[in-house]
Amino acid sequence: MKTSPKAAVSAAVPNSLLKSRSIWRGTIAAAFGGLVLFTPIGTTLAATATGNMTVRITIEAECRIQTASDLDFGTAGVIAAKIDQTSTIGVQCTSGQTYNVGLNAGAGGGATTAVRRMTGPAGTIGYSLYRDSARTQPWGVTIGTNTVAGTGNGDVQNLTVYGRVPPQVTPAAGVYADTVAITVTY
Repeated sequence: MKTSPKAAVSAAVPNSLLKSRSIWRGTIAAAFGGLVLFTPIGTTLAATATGNMTVRITIEAECRIQTASDLDFGTAGVIAAKIDQTSTIGVQCTSGQTYNVGLNAGAGGGATTAVRRMTGPAGTIGYSLYRDSARTQPWGVTIGTNTVAGTGNGDVQNLTVYGRVPPQVTPAAGVYADTVAITVTY
């Protein structure tokens, strides 16, 4: 006797179980079928509109002194030979902005931009500040004569200050110092 696969399943599985599986299949099919039936065809989400906004910043011409390292001539005994040192001034200007950096004579009594004075416990020590490494061009405040000119690039530009203490009569031991004002004209 030949049996069909359905008959074999029916014989092995009780009818009550087969009916419950059929009921579940029908329920699931009806549920999903309902979703498909009620889904509108060709629905769009929403209309769109476009526009523009302006984004703007106004850059003003500006220069800043961002850094100025101390010019430290170190420790010396008798000043029988010149003592050279350097320091750096960091200037930041807007791109394309021309500028001039000047250094005043300092706070020491009797100082000029050619010979400045560090003041200490027993008098002063003369020194000079230069724009060039050969130390032949004094650095002062007169634009076009003894300042350092440049053009800003938007980033910090470092300018080197070349200092020199010439040989001189050495005063009594102690700390000698001065304060020099830096001016950026733009």
